[in-house]
Amino acid sequence: MLPKENRLRHEKDIQALFANGKGVFGIYLSLKFKKNNLSDSRFAMVAGVKVSKKAVVRNRLKRQVRAILHAHLRELAHGFDVAILIRKEAVGKTSGDLEKDLLKLLKKAKLLA
Repeated sequence: MLPKENRLRHEKDIQALFANGKGVFGIYLSLKFKKNNLSDSRFAMVAGVKVSKKAVVRNRLKRQVRAILHAHLRELAHGFDVAILIRKEAVGKTSGDLEKDLLKLLKKAKLLA
């Protein structure tokens, strides 16, 4: 679980991120990010019904991505809002595959120090 200060929770912040953020796209995941002028980076996971109709599958993917983020939290740049969009290609993939894709996207977005 991510610490409270690293969670992007308010609808207003998420809408601003999707409206004004930059995007980076991978095989299993996509990122939307923008500066937030805060000391910490905040993250949100998004897995829509198109990923899987089963909530169990969507929630498992979100938990896997959160665990990966938690493990690499110290290496990430500060002061960004980030939305991680889980794509339907991620269903059935291992945590290792998701971790490789996420780290590649964070490097591409220059969010990984």
